[in-house]
Amino acid sequence: MRSTSMGRLAALASTALPTRPEGATRHPVSRRRPRALAVGLALAVSALVPSYPAGAADEYQWAALGDSYTAGGFVGDPLPPLGDASRDGCDRTSDAYPGVVERELDEFPPGKYVHLTNVSCGNATINDIANTKQTPISPVQPPAAGWPAVDPQIQRAKLNDKTDVVTIGVGGNSLPFGGMLLKCLELGATLGKSCREYYTSPPEGEESIQDKLARVQSEYVEMLAKVHQAAPDAKVITVGYPAVLPEEGSDCNRASLTELSSIKHADVDWLRDNVLKPLNSTIRQVTSFFGDRYVDVYSSSVGHDACQPADTKWVEGICGDAADYWPAKLPGTLLNCGLIGKRVTLVHPNAEGHANTAAHVERAIRIALLDH
Repeated sequence: MRSTSMGRLAALASTALPTRPEGATRHPVSRRRPRALAVGLALAVSALVPSYPAGAADEYQWAALGDSYTAGGFVGDPLPPLGDASRDGCDRTSDAYPGVVERELDEFPPGKYVHLTNVSCGNATINDIANTKQTPISPVQPPAAGWPAVDPQIQRAKLNDKTDVVTIGVGGNSLPFGGMLLKCLELGATLGKSCREYYTSPPEGEESIQDKLARVQSEYVEMLAKVHQAAPDAKVITVGYPAVLPEEGSDCNRASLTELSSIKHADVDWLRDNVLKPLNSTIRQVTSFFGDRYVDVYSSSVGHDACQPADTKWVEGICGDAADYWPAKLPGTLLNCGLIGKRVTLVHPNAEGHANTAAHVERAIRIALLDH
């Protein structure tokens, strides 16, 4: 049972970072505040929770589920390492936010050590978390016969009644947001074409954006229900998506592959306000319905989108900076980022973006563990 002092600490911690409206600006130095608060919370908790010796069998169990925004793709070293027989094509990396949080929790354990099981996988959909097998598509040293299918993530993570925390970052591929970006690139290069019109009044066989978001909501409800069923005593934390698009589409240079390339400015604004923000809102609403905790990383990342200068952006553009093992060409297309000395990053977080997400996720995990 929680002590009164622990309850007060949890209440104070939960109000330390007031939620900002999506799109709100913040002072640049404030990016350091979540990390400082997380460390402060860790030190406070250490005075309230008995410590355990290193290597004790009694550890907190944390499972990280999600897509490429959780796995990392090109940020840090591949996990498992290149050449390892256990590589599965999911493109998990050492500097993606689960690894960053794991190192911080090792340095400042929340009473007990936290054991991470990370089964996130690039290109995962909501259904791949709980229902379906996924066939990974990693372009990094794939086997001759292609990557074999992997089991649903709740099965791979072995969620059970001993699982203490589950973090989930998924939803974008279920629209799919990446496919919509590619369609917007294609239409943006054609005079008079708009991806906003394409997705609001779609051709036969294509869902409208309204139908996509409604389907995502239904899938997310089913997924969270199955996560809770598999791990009935776990604290479940969902992670939203960062501000990958600028607050003004006109901030983007349509001639630059390191930004959003040919996507029309009006379509950038539409993607932000009618796709990305509603996706985050859907995840937040379903999370609240289950009584779980939602981590907002959008508010803190405004002004660090793919159309900002290299030393400011937390999200790489169509082409961007990535580790040497990551490809410069996109298979099956004419896209060759090597021509400008870059690699194919397709609007994904860089190390700074993952560090920002890590600070918020670490804080959410520490608060969740106060109830255990």
